[in-house]
Amino acid sequence: MESTGGPYLNTAAVTSPVGIARLLQMTFGCTTFSLVAHRGGFSAAYGTFCMFVWTFCFAITVFIVACEFTHLHSCLSLSWGNFTAAFAMLATLMSITAAVIYPLYFVQVGCYPIGCEVRDFRIAASVFAGLLFVAYATEVFLTRAKPGQVTSYMATISGLLKIVQAFVACIIFGALVNDSQYGKYVATQWCVAVYSFCFVVTVVVVAFSVTGKTALLWFPFERSVVIYTFGAVLLYVSAAVIWPVFCFDSKYGSPQRPGLCAKGKCPWDSQLVIAIFTYVNLLLYVLDLAYSQRIRFVSHL
Repeated sequence: MESTGGPYLNTAAVTSPVGIARLLQMTFGCTTFSLVAHRGGFSAAYGTFCMFVWTFCFAITVFIVACEFTHLHSCLSLSWGNFTAAFAMLATLMSITAAVIYPLYFVQVGCYPIGCEVRDFRIAASVFAGLLFVAYATEVFLTRAKPGQVTSYMATISGLLKIVQAFVACIIFGALVNDSQYGKYVATQWCVAVYSFCFVVTVVVVAFSVTGKTALLWFPFERSVVIYTFGAVLLYVSAAVIWPVFCFDSKYGSPQRPGLCAKGKCPWDSQLVIAIFTYVNLLLYVLDLAYSQRIRFVSHL
């Protein structure tokens, strides 16, 4: 008797190496937020962020596995390859951030005052949070573009770097709103404009790639992205020069951390974070520009 289930279900979605990695992601993600919700506990903005990361990544991974297993992704108006590659990279960054933040703020060696049982649950949650990061990083490794392979743009090094650039920009924005005093000088306001412009355009590039609408544009998308990346390098070079001068030069700011500056509410700390990640993003855009010379965009995969 001929099987009627074969043509309708894609078993490779759960048996291939990528499928197994996604099953592990669901397992580790569900275990992590269950441990935290049951006894580990969380509080304040840091704990809420970690819980959001674990539940969000779990939900999207379940959606991806369900769509690939049932072939429903073919009914969506998305470039599925670009979508899954972009999400895997984003989930990798978010999960490693949560895997660092949660134990840093909630795990302790002793039992007092939370009790040994709560401490043990928090340690277990931290371990599974680390495993979750490894599972997402494994998917990125497995699905990344290989030399000579025709694949989705977001699976290439340049595409993955776009996600990292946007993520780093979010860190910069978080430091900016944490009393960074960026409005004190016009020069530092220019830096904020650079961060904002590059972030918005990068998100637009990712959005067009994920939705598969690049072929509908009236201008050459591939060339425009390369030109934009070159412009972003120049803009970040200006910010990398201007921001440290107006924050850490003795004429405009403070070369050293003020002694009376409160921990967690010190503008100097925020300015230092912004300076560090400005250079990080500058390096990412330079690498992006170098890799973008060797790829071809494929919007329909």
